[in-house]
Amino acid sequence: RFAMERMAARLAESLPGLHAWASRDETDPVASLSNPSPRCVWPGRWCFDPPTVGATLGLVVRAQCSFLLADIVPKFLIALPVFNEAGHVVEVLDEVRRHTDHVLVVDDGSTDGTASLLAGRDDIAVVRHSANRGYGAALATAFATTLAGDWDGLVTIDCDGQHQPRLIPEFIAATLDPPGSDIVSGSRYLKQFPGDSEPPETRRRINAEITAEINARLGLSITDAFCGFKAYTRRALERLHVSEMGYAMPLEVWVQAARAGLRIRELPVPLLYLDLTRSFGGALDDAATRLAYYRRVLDRAESAAAAVGGST
Repeated sequence: RFAMERMAARLAESLPGLHAWASRDETDPVASLSNPSPRCVWPGRWCFDPPTVGATLGLVVRAQCSFLLADIVPKFLIALPVFNEAGHVVEVLDEVRRHTDHVLVVDDGSTDGTASLLAGRDDIAVVRHSANRGYGAALATAFATTLAGDWDGLVTIDCDGQHQPRLIPEFIAATLDPPGSDIVSGSRYLKQFPGDSEPPETRRRINAEITAEINARLGLSITDAFCGFKAYTRRALERLHVSEMGYAMPLEVWVQAARAGLRIRELPVPLLYLDLTRSFGGALDDAATRLAYYRRVLDRAESAAAAVGGST
């Protein structure tokens, strides 16, 4: 919506005598702009005034619209970190592809047949780690791939079926809504949705403790420290230099984002746990060990950020 409103304003500025504006439910602005309606009486359409605008101007408008759309509609890469997700990856990718053509999968050394399923698709890009390096490492690869291309930003979404790909356009749009956001992060605790799951007690408790600690340490006001559904602008990615390769990588992101003064916004997302038997693996399955690990990462990230700040 914001992009269309900007296009209307810029179109009016660039073509003297033309007045254009956008409604909130427009579905095909270019088509309706090239078919002007007298006195702008079409509900839910873009319109022209005066009504004497003819077919020739319609062609000019279409060309101008194409140029403006390319200029103001951001191009985001959608990245999914995966590790042994053979049971979900096909269904999730099919749904993601309904909302974007720009899909990157970072396969973090899967050994369960995920790699074969990915190899059978020609509608995605795949980067494969030869061995399992960790959740943070997969996201670091997605960050680097985005910055190496001409992308305006990155959306990350997990591949376990807990996130809703239909929300991808909302996350991208939220980076544009005034005054703009550098990081748009999903929160499972901002709003209740019909069908929400009851989270495992220890996971909910640890998330609440770490989220409160982050807010107290960094002066933030987030509600969900660990949601993997995020949109990052290019500006944000250029200021994030993650080194934590494990599950605590999001904590390092919060520290660096706060230090860099990045603009942060949360969007509510459904709370879904499709497989309560999923585990972190190894020692991190113990709640006390996991909580201590998260706090060590926070301490280390704060120390690193302070050192960088002190050297500039």
